[in-house]
Amino acid sequence: MKFDLYRSIEILASTPAVLEALLSNLSDEWLHSNEGPDTWSPYDIAGHLVHGERSDWMERTNIILFGDDKRFSKFDRFAQFTESKGKTIHVLLAEFRKLREKNIEHVKSLLLTDDKLNMTGIHPAFGEVTLRQLLATWTVHDMNHLAQISRVLAKQYREETGPWIEYLPLLSK
Repeated sequence: MKFDLYRSIEILASTPAVLEALLSNLSDEWLHSNEGPDTWSPYDIAGHLVHGERSDWMERTNIILFGDDKRFSKFDRFAQFTESKGKTIHVLLAEFRKLREKNIEHVKSLLLTDDKLNMTGIHPAFGEVTLRQLLATWTVHDMNHLAQISRVLAKQYREETGPWIEYLPLLSK
């Protein structure tokens, strides 16, 4: 499928509700479980998504479209560990919803044309990237972390599934 902003917005706009459905009624045992050392829990992932909404996607979009210096700042992929401290999952989910709605409205207000989507910025690791690539990545980033949350939750019962593990590839990845 070729990138289409409005198809991306379909995914981006649904993510807050999906996260709320997955996480808002879970106990802390589910929310803070992970896959082992140096892995993230569903709570950590929610915090990471909040941080990205605040300091990644729109910041880089604006650099591409309006910045004199097209270089992106390095994104702190671990900022959620300090920024989320002391917050409940409900606070994180509400923050995410509010920021996401604001960011989608901002993107819509830009009236992005093909020429604008082909504009570039400079990523610290990848070099030149287009706005189209950034916005496609934003969309896939959501899906990646939704899959990650599902995998982390499923793996909590890995040993409990017994012989059915053979039919559950999510548990062996």
